[in-house]
Amino acid sequence: MKQLISLDIEDATIMINAAVKKSKEINVLETICVVDNAGFPIKMERMDGARVTGPQISWNKAFTAATHKRSTHLFNKPPNGPALPGNEAFGIQLSFEGKFAVFVGGFPICVDDNVVGGIGMSGGNGQEDTKVGLAALQALADHYKDTSYKIEVAADIKK
Repeated sequence: MKQLISLDIEDATIMINAAVKKSKEINVLETICVVDNAGFPIKMERMDGARVTGPQISWNKAFTAATHKRSTHLFNKPPNGPALPGNEAFGIQLSFEGKFAVFVGGFPICVDDNVVGGIGMSGGNGQEDTKVGLAALQALADHYKDTSYKIEVAADIKK
């Protein structure tokens, strides 16, 4: 039997609060979504004035990162990004009724080397979404720093 670690609403809140703080620091309006390991939302926040398309895009990114266990931008990272034309997963973004996102802004949430969820951002450019995502992952790592849990904080995550 395998024991699973699950994110809870407190974890999602910690991450979203840190993401909103970083978004304000870099002056970008974001929508942030935290999902569980099956890609279902735990919590989402759309900052005042953020695009109305943000909720769906951020959920798609979080869903992809959690369920496919990799940062979403790695699908298109040359030369071996699997979703690039001619590579093994070209067209994967059409899967799951278009819910599969293969561009920057989605990161798996990894605890003790296991993917327990995902976080997705929509609203900034790739560099901004990455800064916001890393701030959220770092906040979760800081929250658990005095425990045995090890939270991975990196832009390029692939499990």
